[in-house]
Amino acid sequence: MRHAEDMVTPKQSGFRMPAEWEHHERSWMMWPTRAGFWDDIAATKRDYVGVAHAIREFEPVTMAVRPQDAAEARSMLGGDIELAITPIDDSWARDAGPCFVVNDLGARAGVNFRFNAWGGKYQPHDKDDAFASYVLAQANAKTFDSRLIAEGGGVSVDGEGTILTTETCFPNSNRNPDWSRDEIERELKEMLGGDKVIWLPGNAEETETDGHVDGIATFVAPGVVLVEGAGDASSPWHDINLANIKALEGQTDAKGRRIKLVTIPEALEAESVGDRFCRSYVNSYLVNGGVIMPRYGIRSDDLVRETFEALFPGRTVRQVPIANIAVGGGGIHCITQQEPAA
Repeated sequence: MRHAEDMVTPKQSGFRMPAEWEHHERSWMMWPTRAGFWDDIAATKRDYVGVAHAIREFEPVTMAVRPQDAAEARSMLGGDIELAITPIDDSWARDAGPCFVVNDLGARAGVNFRFNAWGGKYQPHDKDDAFASYVLAQANAKTFDSRLIAEGGGVSVDGEGTILTTETCFPNSNRNPDWSRDEIERELKEMLGGDKVIWLPGNAEETETDGHVDGIATFVAPGVVLVEGAGDASSPWHDINLANIKALEGQTDAKGRRIKLVTIPEALEAESVGDRFCRSYVNSYLVNGGVIMPRYGIRSDDLVRETFEALFPGRTVRQVPIANIAVGGGGIHCITQQEPAA
């Protein structure tokens, strides 16, 4: 094991990472900050506001903001979004934030994985590496520290012992060069309270996150995984998506259930700027009573909305424009992190 030798792990303590559809206390976000990263940071901030307000219809939202950005954020967000004033480097709460875990007694804790900005792609990142600890302190939740370099967008869980992740991400030499895949798997199980890890091939050509699973496939119910369809042969990632689908076919979850796959298209018709543009509808976010999904202004928006409405008949589906977030290589799921209810 690569955690501290004398450490009792979350799994040993009876904790598990809950599924995203379980009840949330709140959602965490981080205000856009990195100078020179965004094509139009003012437009990106407006899109962040749109996502925050869509989530706020369903549950509280806390936005982490640097002290020097607090006045601007308050002016743009209004009074219904809580601000948490703290130093941050960037704006991807899914990856810099903690992975919360819960137990059957109603207690909450959280896992603080190491964070190196997706393999050292951006500097500085020390403040974001400290962000998970800050969030857990604000939530009055016990912290479990892991030596594994990992991001929340690199895992999807069903809350019942099954973990999805990808071969191209955590085993990448830019994150954990001294860890074997088996060691990574054991650490994920111990930290997230899992019993089975399903490894997908991932996407080596998606170099921003090195193929985070939350842009490829995600659990939407026990035994049900939403996955990006392969599309036709002309699709640029047809072979990659097909390989991920094939890796899921015939899989069973930690409870022995055969996994059902639901496919949705990518937003291939979306007009984009640059090579990082995120076209993933999988990269949506489940909130209390709702689904927050992207709107690109293209035909597939309606098709995917109908798919979500069929998957979640008791939830309201909200579509939010995210073009000025997608240009940074991520989507709605990437900029949010749920804090489960105690």
